[in-house]
Formats: sequence, C-alpha cells, structure tokens
Amino acid sequence: MDLFSIITILLIISAAFSYLNVRFVKLPGTIGVVTVSIVVSVVILIAGKTNSQLATTFTDFAKDINFSKVLLDVMLGFLLFASALHFDYRKLQEQRLPVLLLSTLGVLVSTGIFAGLLHAATRLLNIGLPMSYCLVFGSLISPTDPIAVGSVLKNSRIPPKLNTIISGESLFNDAVGLILFVVFLHVATEPDAGFSMKEVLKLFGLEVLGGIVIGLTAGYLGYRLIRSIRDFQSIFLLSVALVLGISEIANQVHASIPLAVVTAGLIIGSKTKDKRQLTNQFLNQVWHLLDEVLNTILFVLIGLQLVVIPFVDRYWHIGLLSILFILIARLASVTLPAIPILRRISSGNLYILTWAGLRGGISIAMALTLPVSPYKDLILSSCYIIVIFSIIVQGLSLNRMIDRIAVRSASKQKQP
Repeated sequence: MDLFSIITILLIISAAFSYLNVRFVKLPGTIGVVTVSIVVSVVILIAGKTNSQLATTFTDFAKDINFSKVLLDVMLGFLLFASALHFDYRKLQEQRLPVLLLSTLGVLVSTGIFAGLLHAATRLLNIGLPMSYCLVFGSLISPTDPIAVGSVLKNSRIPPKLNTIISGESLFNDAVGLILFVVFLHVATEPDAGFSMKEVLKLFGLEVLGGIVIGLTAGYLGYRLIRSIRDFQSIFLLSVALVLGISEIANQVHASIPLAVVTAGLIIGSKTKDKRQLTNQFLNQVWHLLDEVLNTILFVLIGLQLVVIPFVDRYWHIGLLSILFILIARLASVTLPAIPILRRISSGNLYILTWAGLRGGISIAMALTLPVSPYKDLILSSCYIIVIFSIIVQGLSLNRMIDRIAVRSASKQKQP
C-alpha cells in the first residue's frame, strides 16, 4: 500500500474512532480512542479466525504501518515540541532537582528493580529469560512516556507541584532510558564483545549533551527568527521547519531527538511568553491543535498494534506480573530520590507519583526495534500489556485516587 493511501485510511479511522468516543463511549479523549481502537482490534482478531476478508484487509493495513518509524522518526518530535512549548519554564526551574533525580536516578532504580523481579519470576515459571534481556525490558519500560503523561494529566486534578514534577520527568527521562537500552541490548546480543565505560561516556555525550546543544542552538535561532516577523503563516512554517530540522540533525549525529526538541520548545515557549501576546497565543493554539490531532492518531495506532503484536495470549501471565513489577519499581524509584530531597514526604504524594507515571507508545516502539531472538515476543507482548493497563486503568482511575488521598489528608488534619 502506498504512503498516501496509508495516511488517508489512518486519518479516516482516527476520525471515526474519535467520533465514536465523543458520541457514544464518552471517555476522556485519548483514553477513549485507545479503548475504541482495542475493541475494534479484538473484534478483528475474532473475525480473522473465520477468514473474514474485512479482517484480513484490516490486519494487512496494520502490518503496513511501521509503528516504530512513524512514532520515533516522525511524530515524536512534533508531540514533544508541543508539550515543551506549553510547559511553564518557571515552574520547571522551581522543581528542577526532583525532576533531575527522577529522570536519571529514578530510571536507573526502576530498571534494576524491575529486571530483578522479572528475572526471579521467569526462573520460577521455568521460562528462562536471561538477566540481560530483563535489563533490556526494564530500560525500555522504566521511563515514563511524555505523550501519555501529558494526555492524561491535562484532564486530572493532580496538585500543580506534582504535575510539574511528573511532566518534567517524562520530558527528560527518555535519554537515560535510551542509553541504558543501547548498552543492555549490546550486552544481551553480543555478550562476549563487552562494553567499556569509555563507550558509555561517548554514548552519553552524543545522546544527552549533543541533544541539549542542538536544542539550545536551534531554539535560540528559532526564537530570533519568530520574533523578527509578524506573519502567522510564516511563524507556523518556521516552527514546523525547526522541529523537522532538529530531528534530522539529531538523527544524523546520533543525538537525542527528544532532548533536542524539548530544549528548543522550552526556549521558544519561555521567551515568547508575555512578550508578544498575539504571537504567543497563535503558537500555543496552533500547536495545541496539532498536538491533539497527532495524539489521537498515535493512540489509534497503539490500539491497532494489538492485531500485529504476536502471541499476546501466550504471555498474558508474564504481562500481568510485569504490571505489578513496574508499579513496585516505580514506587521505589520515586521514594528513594525523595528521601534526600524532602527528607519527609507524604505517602499520598508517593502513591500519586507512582500511579501517574504512565507508559506509552515510545516503549512499544522501542520493543518493536528489538532484533529477532527467542525473547522478543515475550518482551513485546508484556510491554504492550503494561502500556494498555497504564493508559486505560491508571489513566481512568487517577482522579479517583487523587480525590481519596485528598479526603484522607483533610480528615487527618481535622483530627486533634
């Protein structure tokens, strides 16, 4: 199927699923779209067992879409730039220490704990997943997903301080997760080759420092260009060209695309804020609309992946255990950094930080890039189960948890 046909069909499906959700299902935006998409995928899977031509056509269409390439090479830059553009830079500065620790130390802690628990469980179940692949799985599932987090938190009643911490963490933790993913995957696939500290530092420099430098340079240049004109069409074209240019340059030099576009978005968003009201309003509105459209398409794609992810039914028990393990790892990863910073923190805030740490399409995209091995299907299926649980169950129940914690906290304060 040619590219134009794929884009056309995908837009039609996204519009249809969005309409069905708004008109009948009535779940919050992206959660509802994912739910509708999954239900349709399940129906297609059932119909496929009867050799339905429609089911076959639908499955072939889903297989024609390279989810990893579409998300990581095309959509990710736009979605992260939009999120950073709307982010309050001053609030991020106030919470920079917890954001820094959670996006670095938190990812390391979560990866290690998740891998250890998964390795122990697979040994007990006689599945035999090597520790190296457990670490690979941990590194791709531990970073919280900025797209899923942003989509859910904007409809939540989460306290502003926690909102800033979770959103900021999700914007910056992908780089650390990617470095861990590359290192552990190298160890898993080439155990005899080794991986020196020099190579790790070089990778860190290219990914993290390279991404930040590209973002700072492009962001400042973009701001100067935008500030020099007042034509809205040209301003929008400049911002789109900026994201595409950053993504291409970062890809060519193997720097972190997420860090580069986030840095550029923060610079442009903070510098245009309150200085030229019309320009700022236009940028925010047009990128908010683009963000909503791309989010809808992305979450439709996540739901459609169910028809192409292999052997989900064979690994459902590992997937359910993985949900428990990632929640335990997340709780530990937010608790340990909080102790030296705050010395004391309420258990309610820890529970919110844990439950609001959502996983999304980036984890699935990374899992799909794994080379063929006896363990790829297990990791991919379990990753998909975690992501669906994260978006639907955690996303739908987050406000209820926040309300219960608020009521409990208020009752404690009233007690003498």
